[in-house]
Amino acid sequence: MKKLSESEFEIMKILWSREEPFTSNEILGRVKGKIDWKLPSVMTTLARMVDKGYVYCDRSTRTNYYSAIVSKETYRIEESESFLEKLYDKSPTKLIASLYQGKRLSKKEITELREYLDSLEKGK
Repeated sequence: MKKLSESEFEIMKILWSREEPFTSNEILGRVKGKIDWKLPSVMTTLARMVDKGYVYCDRSTRTNYYSAIVSKETYRIEESESFLEKLYDKSPTKLIASLYQGKRLSKKEITELREYLDSLEKGK
């Protein structure tokens, strides 16, 4: 899976926000304030995303409608695996240790993580 740029990711978040497809004008309206784009920039980005296999463009009517092909969960899993591989030698333990050493985990988060891991173990 090819990596998404920051602006492409912003568009994916919009597409994931509802079940119904979006028009390019609707997408432009939603990126305003986050990305300073005009409609041609949105159209170019959407075309790239179609080429990358992230977005489907329905051209059956006069208006093009865009929807996500890749689900939010699938993208999260792919990105998480890539992140773990690149920075932590595929080790979730090293990631958690890094977060703990960097004081990024609160006591509440540690408890939640422990409970989650326990529930995974019980589920096996």
